[in-house]
Amino acid sequence: MKEPNQYLADTLKALRQERGWSLDACARETGVSKAMLGQIERGESSPTVATLWKIAGGFHTSLSTFLEPVPEPHPGPLYRQTDALRRQPAGDGMLVAPLFPFETRFGFEMFELTLLPGHEQLSDPHDSGVIEHVIVQRGEMELLLDGEWQRLGPGAAVRFHADRPHGYRNPGNEPAVFYNLIHYPA
Repeated sequence: MKEPNQYLADTLKALRQERGWSLDACARETGVSKAMLGQIERGESSPTVATLWKIAGGFHTSLSTFLEPVPEPHPGPLYRQTDALRRQPAGDGMLVAPLFPFETRFGFEMFELTLLPGHEQLSDPHDSGVIEHVIVQRGEMELLLDGEWQRLGPGAAVRFHADRPHGYRNPGNEPAVFYNLIHYPA
């Protein structure tokens, strides 16, 4: 299995070339600078989760597309272990474990996300029709919806339209862990 940065670099370059986009065109579509895209493709930069979301949005694809390959289909159960999957892109305050990468046949991807104390993650609107499901597993966090922060504790579950600005933050002193199932329309 490739290192995460190399997988990201190869995937970004392949998708860009599939579409016939120059780095300039890719920058226009994603809102990420040409210089940053070039650094990512050369494996010289680890983008933040926010930057990865911008890239995924520009390509109209899932976030997990850039994190790891889709598992091979097989008839039996697919077992995943968060400790083996968890990583911290660009050293920002969010740890990401892609539990179930996006597969077209299912229409969703699922993450375990950890917000470190004091971290705030703002998200640009996703494509029209994208729905997020957030379930807090441990700690306390806040979710930004319609311009207002809502406090969520363990066991809280929220479903919302993610095609508008939203965000997550941890105002506390302990990590907040939540699951995020993101459904993409067909």
